[in-house]
Amino acid sequence: MSEPAHIVVHIVVHGRVQGVGYRAFVAREAGRHALAGWVRNCRNGTVEALFKGEPDVINDMIAACRRGPFGSRVDAIDQRAGSDADLRARVPGEEFSVLPTF
Repeated sequence: MSEPAHIVVHIVVHGRVQGVGYRAFVAREAGRHALAGWVRNCRNGTVEALFKGEPDVINDMIAACRRGPFGSRVDAIDQRAGSDADLRARVPGEEFSVLPTF
């Protein structure tokens, strides 16, 4: 039996997603889903994240991102394919990183 295929997905979350614990929420959920990747605030008020894992698990993760933590409001999520090269932004030795604002 072969291993499940992994994909890499990049998302940008729009809404009230800064100053409400959104990055910590994403990091917790990513750990719970055993996903690799990263999350960071962007200067334009959005939150950007990259996830690597099985497609169904990533779909569940994006659904969690749509809900967000208490106090957040997600207006839209832009989604596109990411690449393994995008994973290089992680902190060395971490499976999932909370990165500085970009």
